[in-house]
Amino acid sequence: MRKLSRNDPCWCGSGKKYKRCHLDFDMTRGVSGGNISIPSGVIIKTEEQIRGIQKSCQLTRDILDAVGKRIRPGVTTDDINVWVHEYTVSRGAVPAPLHYNGFPKSVCVSLNNVVCHGIPDSTVIMEGDILNVDVTTILNGYYGDAGRMYMVGEVSEEAASLVRVARECLDIGIEQVKPYRDLGEIGYAIEHHAIKHGYSVVRDYGGHGIGLKFHEEPHVHHYGSRKRGITMLPNMVFTIEPMINQGRYETRLMPDSWTAVTIDGRLSAQWEQTVRVTETGVQILTE
Repeated sequence: MRKLSRNDPCWCGSGKKYKRCHLDFDMTRGVSGGNISIPSGVIIKTEEQIRGIQKSCQLTRDILDAVGKRIRPGVTTDDINVWVHEYTVSRGAVPAPLHYNGFPKSVCVSLNNVVCHGIPDSTVIMEGDILNVDVTTILNGYYGDAGRMYMVGEVSEEAASLVRVARECLDIGIEQVKPYRDLGEIGYAIEHHAIKHGYSVVRDYGGHGIGLKFHEEPHVHHYGSRKRGITMLPNMVFTIEPMINQGRYETRLMPDSWTAVTIDGRLSAQWEQTVRVTETGVQILTE
């Protein structure tokens, strides 16, 4: 953390001194002494950067819309990879996962008990399956990240309930995003809702800052304390992407070093949005 003084450049990226920009505004929000702490490594985006990130996020949304219309029994997870890749490049963008730290495909597809980072392959999607498709797009150098759950045909009541509650967890997490609140409010609210319904929240993975890079600070926990010591500030951009398990929260990494599965083999569900902290609340950039 670093504290701003009156004569420092404002945290918002305007180029003005803090005292001539957000100082008075921050003081009305109860920031002690008019000073504010910038979390280490966090990039406060400019308005121009926000516009670029939003365009990438909207392309990510469009890709997920298109994929959702084609998922049905009999297609493979690699079919989804082909669709995402072709759609992305046809719009002049780049699929961020491809070759990222050695990841071999253009999208993550996580089926049933796969928690996250599933590698598309020849696996055939069956009636009753649930799956997460996680798309990250790079458009003109800006990143947009979102993921959705899809239910294939008639699914069991327990699978449908898990998918529904996982979406509620995402929405409740987003509701906690307000300027000058502690980032821990997000995870606290998500975990409370999941436990109320008899589910657990994965702790090995979380949300993250995004926009100019695939993964930026801060890390966004989806569980635990309300006090993480990181203040949400206007024009911070990050993902919220809780992974909700039927059983235990622990995960196990498969030999491919990417695919994470539930330790007990039970189902997992995840939804994701990229959000921006505004002066008054939150903006969902991927909807």
